Amino acid sequence: MSRRWLGVLAAAVAAAGVVTPAASAAPGPRAACPERPGVLRCLTTYTPGAARAFGPAGWGADDLASAYALPAAAGPDTVVGISIAFDAPNLEADLAAYRAQYGLPPCTTANGCFRKVNQQGAAAPLPAADFGWALESTLDVSMVSAACPSCRILVVEGNSPGFADLAETEDTAVRLGAKVVSNSYGAREGGAALAYASHYQHAGVTVVASSGDSGFTAASYPAVLASTVAVGGTSLARDPDSARGWAEWAWTYGGSGCSAYIAKPKWQKDTHCGKRTVADVSAAAEDIAIHFADAGGWLPASGTSASAPFVAGLIGRSGHAGVTQPAGIYANTGAFTDVTTGHNDPAGGGTKCGGDYLCVAGPGYDAPTGVGVPNGLAGF
Repeated sequence: MSRRWLGVLAAAVAAAGVVTPAASAAPGPRAACPERPGVLRCLTTYTPGAARAFGPAGWGADDLASAYALPAAAGPDTVVGISIAFDAPNLEADLAAYRAQYGLPPCTTANGCFRKVNQQGAAAPLPAADFGWALESTLDVSMVSAACPSCRILVVEGNSPGFADLAETEDTAVRLGAKVVSNSYGAREGGAALAYASHYQHAGVTVVASSGDSGFTAASYPAVLASTVAVGGTSLARDPDSARGWAEWAWTYGGSGCSAYIAKPKWQKDTHCGKRTVADVSAAAEDIAIHFADAGGWLPASGTSASAPFVAGLIGRSGHAGVTQPAGIYANTGAFTDVTTGHNDPAGGGTKCGGDYLCVAGPGYDAPTGVGVPNGLAGF
């Protein structure tokens, strides 16, 4: 996101009485995992040099709990699986720092809440470490924690971001007891990717995936699969003049798309896409606070790889993990807060889709934000 755009947005929301987190002075957001042909990439952006040692920058667990009206009760100890590539050596320590900062109960290997394994399900050997994917892993476990402090977290690390390796992490997470599996990565849909579609469909398990971070474009796999809850992204701001206390609009870079391959599910009724439309639901994806020691401390990160694990955690907290599927979300739209403003066409301001709901938020269903954002747990 350009500094110029942030300045324009800050001025606009300030005039409306809306307060956003302070923007970092460091220049140049970049993708944690650059796009490479033939593999999936993590869907996180961050600003090099923006980390600080003395406290969080960006929206924290308490902000998200307020924005989405989360209950005071912690909820069940559902196992939420994280499918990811490569190892994050400091993951448990970073998670401990995040949870301590926001008063969440410890989630450690010792107390049985946290578990990290390789793609075969063994504690060792773990794959090679990778800075970008480690950042992604850290964001994932932090967002699951913010959404469901009582959930157990199972991180399954693939040897690579290849389709076969990440498909195996999915199967392993389910085999080891995950009732919800979060996937914060994606690739352009196509034959090579879709050959592994069956690994993202398991009886009694809810599969969640990020919709992408490239705006309105080709649909992203595995979010495009009809078996997957596809999660888009929003921008969040405090709004003291509203009853909710928060304002929310489509994140400019959140992914949406119309599939070229996947048939239209019966539960999806939008009319300008003849096949599967992404996304289904959304949540905050911009300026999310995490603790990431590899970058120097507290770091704001952005991406639908924040909103997807957050929604996965909410599903775990709802007590309906495994039962919750995309069809049920569309049957329960009244339980979500509709997002009616914003777009995900960074260059054209909504012209890329002709001002259509496929890239511009509006009343009711739209592709950038789906049926809306969570309002408590009732939607799941």
